[in-house]
Amino acid sequence: MKKLTIKKLSNYLGKVVEHNIQSSLMIWGAPGIGKSSVISSVAKEHNLELIDLRISQLAPTDLRGIPVPKDDTAYWYPPEFLPTSGKGILFLDEINMAPPAVQGIAQQLILDRKVGNYKVPDGWFIWSAGNRKEDFAAVFDMPAPLANRFIHLEVKTGLDEFKDYALRNNIDDRIISFLNFRPKYLHKIDKNSPSWPSPRSWDIGDKLLKANLDLDPAIGQGCASEFRGFCKVYKSLPDIPTILSGDMSPKFPEDLSARYALTCALAVRAKTIKEVENAFLYIDKKGGMEWLSQCTYDVSTIWKSNKKVNELVDMIMANDKLMSVADKLQKLLAA
Repeated sequence: MKKLTIKKLSNYLGKVVEHNIQSSLMIWGAPGIGKSSVISSVAKEHNLELIDLRISQLAPTDLRGIPVPKDDTAYWYPPEFLPTSGKGILFLDEINMAPPAVQGIAQQLILDRKVGNYKVPDGWFIWSAGNRKEDFAAVFDMPAPLANRFIHLEVKTGLDEFKDYALRNNIDDRIISFLNFRPKYLHKIDKNSPSWPSPRSWDIGDKLLKANLDLDPAIGQGCASEFRGFCKVYKSLPDIPTILSGDMSPKFPEDLSARYALTCALAVRAKTIKEVENAFLYIDKKGGMEWLSQCTYDVSTIWKSNKKVNELVDMIMANDKLMSVADKLQKLLAA
């Protein structure tokens, strides 16, 4: 099975749309890593309608429709949520969590692009997604004839991809710093708890954090406890506005968690090109190349999303002290 990162999955699906490959797709992956979000963004990017069905929540008649008598014959009236015109993606989510009877109806839709009297319009792609048994999901085995008609893709997530999303979407820098320090908590299923950390639950946790609420209901008690302990580090950090204003005197922390926190905070809170320059110069002087590279990664991600890359490049090229990061920055901006 082909394994892809979230970013590469998005690119792969984009090419499927561009080349109008009508074969059905099955996307496998752990819960909470962003499979549904990728489908939604691909549909939006290509101006396609999206019909998102949670197959596990449907009964067989919900897909097949209901029989209606007419002239001594039963005619099947299809449900209103299935497409009848235009172009789009019919997304059958949680397909392998559906009981066999529902999977059987879905199989007709996928194999034959029709159910009863209903036919999927030519301009529609049929894509599906589901979790794996190792994800502790209550899934059913997929029938071999159904599985054999899919293009199978397995998606995985990583810290760099989540950081890219987080930095572009103003996720609290305490979350980003914590995951830099403890990357195992990006996605860690706890089969004994209904809440556990995942990219999706960290996104929810960010909203709770901004509302001054505990993160336990989103990411689980154990992870939230460690996160609260990490956040206490912020009280010991040098004054960030002072550093961004150009003061090089504050001491660089010795504690590893504090170094992650300060480096990320400087990158996220630097709002002008001068503040970015001051952050770089401070870390170059006090922290060294390892932490300067970390800060460069975060800053480049933010400024790429703000479309201010040229200002960033010009600033670095004009400062001899920062030429050490020029090569790394060039690679990051080209990625």
